[in-house]
This record gives sequence, structure tokens and C-alpha cells, in this order.
Amino acid sequence: MYQVTKLHYHTRQSRLDVYFDDGLTHTLSAEFLRVHSPSAEVQGHGPGQQQLVLNKQDVTISQIEPVGHYAVRLVFDDGHNSGLFSWQYLRKLSEQEDELWQLYQQRVSARHDVPIKFTP
Repeated sequence: MYQVTKLHYHTRQSRLDVYFDDGLTHTLSAEFLRVHSPSAEVQGHGPGQQQLVLNKQDVTISQIEPVGHYAVRLVFDDGHNSGLFSWQYLRKLSEQEDELWQLYQQRVSARHDVPIKFTP
């Protein structure tokens, strides 16, 4: 079980640095975090119910709220605040960012009416 030792948000770049207790540091964009929120609103309530979140290229994180010693609530400027990002989920996002972003882009491109932005 990995622990997050520090979070640092870069307001201008809308990117969150995540520092883990084993020395891994990873940077995730606010857009990536928003579209991969662990909330039921995004993930659904069961397999196959995941919602495709669109047009979050300019979203920012307005607040970072600690939740015990195991998670953080990220409040986004679009009003979304219901996802608790556990340390384990942040680790998964950090380790699988490229794969998850590619899958997200494939889902977006399957919708022909949505412009695609290719920067994670």
C-alpha cells in the first residue's frame, strides 16, 4: 500500500504533482483527473456504467481537501467535488496514465461530434 506524502498543484499549468512514499513522483493534469474521477457520477454504480466526461480541457482544481490519512477530495472549478481520490487510486492513475488516456481518447473519438485534444 503506497502512501501519498505530498501534493502540489500548479495553478498556471493545471497540473497536480503527486509524491509517493517510495520516491515515485508523478504529474497529472486537472483534465485527466476530472475525466477519471472515482465518483459514481463518472464511474457509474457498476461495470459498464462509466460515463464519458467531455469538454474538460480547461477545468482546474479549485480546492484540495484531505480526507483522513488515505485520500483527498479534489474540487474542480466546474462544480464537481464528489470523487474521493484514495492514495491507491492516485497510484493507479500515475502508473497507468498513458494507457488510461489512450482509452479515453478512443472513447472520445468514437463520438464524431466531439473535437479531440491529445494532451494528457
